[in-house]
Amino acid sequence: MECGCGETGRRSGLKIRFPYGSAGSSPAIRTIGLLAVLATALVACAQDQEPQQRLAPDTLVRVGEDEAKSLDPQTVTDLASLRVAADQFEGLTRFNAAGEPEPGLASGWSRSADGLVWRFPLRDGARFSDGQPITPELFVKVLARLRDEKLAAPAKSMFDPIAEITAEGQTVIVRLREPTPSLPELLAYPALAALPLHQQDWAKQRPMVTSGAYRLEQWALNDRIRMGRNPYWQGPKPDFPTLVWRPVTDGLTAIRQVETGAADVIGEFPSARLDNVRRRNKDRVRIAPFRGTYYFAFNTRIPPFNDPRVRRALSMTVERQWLADKMMATGVQPAWGLVPPGTTGLSGYRPDWAAQSRAARINAAKALLAAAGYGPERPVQFDIRFNSDTDHRRTAVALAAMWKPLGVEARMLNSEASLHFASLRRGDFQLARSGWIGDLSVPENFLGVHASDAGPVNYSGYANPAYDKALAAARGIADPAKRAQAMRAAEAMIVADAPVIPLYYYVSKSLLGPRIAGWRDNAANIHPSRTIRRARP
Repeated sequence: MECGCGETGRRSGLKIRFPYGSAGSSPAIRTIGLLAVLATALVACAQDQEPQQRLAPDTLVRVGEDEAKSLDPQTVTDLASLRVAADQFEGLTRFNAAGEPEPGLASGWSRSADGLVWRFPLRDGARFSDGQPITPELFVKVLARLRDEKLAAPAKSMFDPIAEITAEGQTVIVRLREPTPSLPELLAYPALAALPLHQQDWAKQRPMVTSGAYRLEQWALNDRIRMGRNPYWQGPKPDFPTLVWRPVTDGLTAIRQVETGAADVIGEFPSARLDNVRRRNKDRVRIAPFRGTYYFAFNTRIPPFNDPRVRRALSMTVERQWLADKMMATGVQPAWGLVPPGTTGLSGYRPDWAAQSRAARINAAKALLAAAGYGPERPVQFDIRFNSDTDHRRTAVALAAMWKPLGVEARMLNSEASLHFASLRRGDFQLARSGWIGDLSVPENFLGVHASDAGPVNYSGYANPAYDKALAAARGIADPAKRAQAMRAAEAMIVADAPVIPLYYYVSKSLLGPRIAGWRDNAANIHPSRTIRRARP
């Protein structure tokens, strides 16, 4: 699409400072900066959509960065779908405003001395939104459905630590295969929530039968998901009787929705707009460390990326510090590993080559490529696939420029989010933008998605029996310090194999409207709609 806007560099708010000075900076780094500016300028020219309506006093309007893929929480792993699901379905536990697990449909929990048997007494009178009782036996069926091969649940492997769920009177009993201190977090995940299995085609019903604070009333694709209060929910009534999730894929449009009073909250916006948004909205912009890692995934099933030497060469020549500090400039931390700092009580992992000069890393990378059979006569060529977003485009352009000294020829391939992730699940890509937001504050949640049996979420197709064995051994250790060291050893193994290129650890960037209260920054970036309140005069 042609762009007719002017002064795009000034409008973008992007500031590029090069790591080696201006006049003396290397051509490759100057190219990175120029291409990054161009990419941002092109995206910034997208026409903003005008807000369609003003806010109703009793309606909370939240902007999601994408459309929900499904209303069935056992069939999705994307954030947009899970946030919608978490507002409608509650499990034995749930998350509070601080992103921490608390009792949900269960009144509490206890565990055995060895940590392998947990008991969750169900609250008296727990019901679905249609009045149907919620019983302990339901959770036995929910786990069985999750593990049914016909469903092909993408997050099924997350729940591998659970050996079985049984019912004993009014108590749900969870038996584990291995110590899992994070079980209360795991059970708050919507895939193991109380689902209305007593209803056929429940996801198609309106209003939909739910177990959480809200129930779905309308889903207008690419426009809105509207929910009302669940009349049988046992918790305190949400401050807003009506909840609307509005999908807006363009970050600039999302910002305008809040600034013009058409929406209350956006949970993400382009990094290049941060300075401008802060200047206009002051303390209503919230930036916080976010439990997630941004990376690009190689398709390890096909040449040239079935050769770890090629993958390692590209990974070690990425200027992560520059990407984090100069291009993103939002407080994100550069990432050489997969597990965010502090998840195990340890700092982020850094391989030995991370301390080498750029020149040394380029020479080492050229040697790796030559050993793999690539060079000036046979350059590495591939597409970089990314979904539509200013930051993803800027990053892809920057990576391509960083690899120019290696003779690498990388082309841009952009698609909207649903097509992008469908391609990743099919393995129809060469190098693709991806990442992982931790469902749980444990290292295995970041490492397990790359195990050979992880299913569709293992986009790269990485399969290393030694890594699988190391990860399995780490998961069986109960002692926290020893467990952390074993997880670090598994992480070092996967970084050396480089099926993905970690770039940085996320921060959350939220913009709140003037009538919003009850928002608590947290590393999980979990903000249940039921906990958001109207600001009082």
